Amino acid sequence: MPAPTDVEPMSRAGGSGAVLGMRVDATDRITSSRLIMRWAAAHESRVVCAASVNNVMQARSNRTYLGAMNRADLVTPDGMPLVWALRGLGMRSAEHVRGTDLTLAVLDAAEGEGVPVGFLGGSPDVLAGLLGEVARRWPALRVAYAWSPPFRPVPPEDDDRIVAAINASGARILFVGLGCPKQELWMQGHRERVRAVMLGVGAAFDFLAGSKTEAPPIMQRTGTEWLFRLASEPRRLSARYLRQNPRFLALLAIQLTSAWADRRRRPRGPNRRSTREAGWHDEHS
Repeated sequence: MPAPTDVEPMSRAGGSGAVLGMRVDATDRITSSRLIMRWAAAHESRVVCAASVNNVMQARSNRTYLGAMNRADLVTPDGMPLVWALRGLGMRSAEHVRGTDLTLAVLDAAEGEGVPVGFLGGSPDVLAGLLGEVARRWPALRVAYAWSPPFRPVPPEDDDRIVAAINASGARILFVGLGCPKQELWMQGHRERVRAVMLGVGAAFDFLAGSKTEAPPIMQRTGTEWLFRLASEPRRLSARYLRQNPRFLALLAIQLTSAWADRRRRPRGPNRRSTREAGWHDEHS
């Protein structure tokens, strides 16, 4: 099995970019879901993150979290601002891969290929609603594991029992909906211990359960989904969006301006670095 910092070429088919220092893969939904299914078929322990502006800003202020994101096996651009950032860094093939859309694609594939799945996260009501919707839409899918953990920290002995239960269930894909940054840190902390592909999909649990409403497709495509979510949950999200989004845009403008200037200065010819090399520097190199 590859080291945690290795990412197979298929997952970076379109390249990878460091958006304010955090790696994001210029992938697409089909490539991502196929890669996840291939890992699941091989019974591999992997970490997949669906990244938004919030993930980037959390990583910028927390080096532990930055390391967790940069060691993930796959980081999809869940949010049009990250797609625009990748394209600005030269990765024109980057596509919008929302956590919810990736969840739907993987559930479709898992049902078709007979791969057992599990769900970890959400409140008891949300998880119950999610499982009901999954049973309705994917009747042949085998849900091998489902648990709504408490909000309090879990003692080590309880955590060992949780890991043992997940592994004993036979689930080869585990959807994790603990919220950012908890779910990404949990997945990295359980790499190799949980023998499944772990997908951090956050709000997908709420959307599938029907406890939260998704933004209209046009808002998802135009990068204004955050406005819909802010209007839906102003008390919870106002501090995040109104503080983080302007700061992200300002910092990204500085990064892209610097990258464009660097490309203009770079000599043309056989020794010119590729866009991928210019846009991504591995923290372990």
